[in-house]
Amino acid sequence: MIYIGIDPGPEMSAYCEISNWGTKEIKIMAKEKINNDEMLLNCDDWGVLVNNNRDYKIAIEMFQSMGMPVGAEVFDTCVWIGRFIERLNMVPELIYRREEKINLCGSMKAKDANIRRALIDRFGVPGTKKNPGVTYGFAKDTWAALAVAVTLMDKEKLNEPK
Repeated sequence: MIYIGIDPGPEMSAYCEISNWGTKEIKIMAKEKINNDEMLLNCDDWGVLVNNNRDYKIAIEMFQSMGMPVGAEVFDTCVWIGRFIERLNMVPELIYRREEKINLCGSMKAKDANIRRALIDRFGVPGTKKNPGVTYGFAKDTWAALAVAVTLMDKEKLNEPK
């Protein structure tokens, strides 16, 4: 199965593709932070893959109201989420940040650093240029996209028939 996680932003968004084909080891196939117009083109391609192949699942991190005022960036990002969904030509799984926190850290109090640490515990240290690890080259937004993809995968595994 291939899982694609998208961390949307107002101008640029990140994605991460992971796979667990026939093994318990998860492979990171691709990751990138790109401008949203490029992400729309990726959504066109992924939409065809997901709609024609049951081996692909896609998720987008979604906003959740916490009762606090938000700025224009949040609303701009919401518009982009809608555009991504429209281009996918299907409704992807919407993953909320609280789901990532509970899934990866077991606590709603988790911060970005805790989520990153949980992913490093799961995949290994990023390493160095001379000795790269599986997550070498990940940055803030690509870590978030990985968290979305891993949470989607874990949710799917929980819902599998035993």
